[in-house]
Amino acid sequence: MNFKAWTAEFIGTFALVFVGVGAIAVDAMTGGGGGLLAIALAHGLIIAVMASATGAVSGGHLNPAVTIGAWATGKIDSTNAIGYLVSQCVAGIIAVVVVKLCLPASVLAAVSMGTPAINTAAGITLQMALVTEIILTFFLMFVIYGTAIDRRAPKMGALFIGLTVVLGILMGGPISGAAMNPARHLGPALLGGGTANMWIYWVGPIVGSLLAAFLYHHILEEK
Repeated sequence: MNFKAWTAEFIGTFALVFVGVGAIAVDAMTGGGGGLLAIALAHGLIIAVMASATGAVSGGHLNPAVTIGAWATGKIDSTNAIGYLVSQCVAGIIAVVVVKLCLPASVLAAVSMGTPAINTAAGITLQMALVTEIILTFFLMFVIYGTAIDRRAPKMGALFIGLTVVLGILMGGPISGAAMNPARHLGPALLGGGTANMWIYWVGPIVGSLLAAFLYHHILEEK
C-alpha cells in the first residue's frame, strides 16, 4: 500500500474537478466570453500542472480509466490500483462539494454542475457519445503511455498530456462533454448534474484506455 501515492492522486483529481467545474460555471457567470477554448485550456492546464506535481509520487494518473489501463498492462499492482480508484472517485465528489461553497447555487444549476453531457439538442446519440469517449480516451492513454510510462519517454510528459486534454475537449466537448475520465463525471453527476447515461462515462473511457494500453504495451513498448 502506498498512501503517499493515494494522497497525490486525491489532490490531483480534486484539482481537476474543482478547476474544471469552476471554469465552466465562471464562464457562464461572466457571460460565456471564454467559451469552449477557455474551458478546454482550464482542464488541460490543471492536468498538466497536477500530472507534473504528482508524477514522481503516483505517476499522475488522476483518472480511473488511466489507472485501469496501467493495471491491465502490469504497471501498477491490484492493491494500489484499488487505492487509486477510490482516491480519484472520492476526490471528484469532494471537489464538487467545495465548489458549491465557492459559487452560487443558481450558477452551478445553470450549467448542470459542470457535468459532461450528451448534446442531444444537436442530434448527438448515445452511440456517437460513446464512440467519442472511446476514441478521445484512447488518444489520452496513448499519449500517457508514450510520454510518461515508457522508459524512453521525454521528461515533459505532463505538458503533452495536458495538451491532449485540451484537444480532446475542443473536439468532443460539443458531442459528449469530453470527460475522458470517469471521476470527472462522477462527482458533478452525483451532486446535481444528473446520472442519466453515466455508464457512457465509465465504459467509454475504460475501453479507450485499455485499447491504447494494450496496443502500446504489446506493440510499441520495448521490453
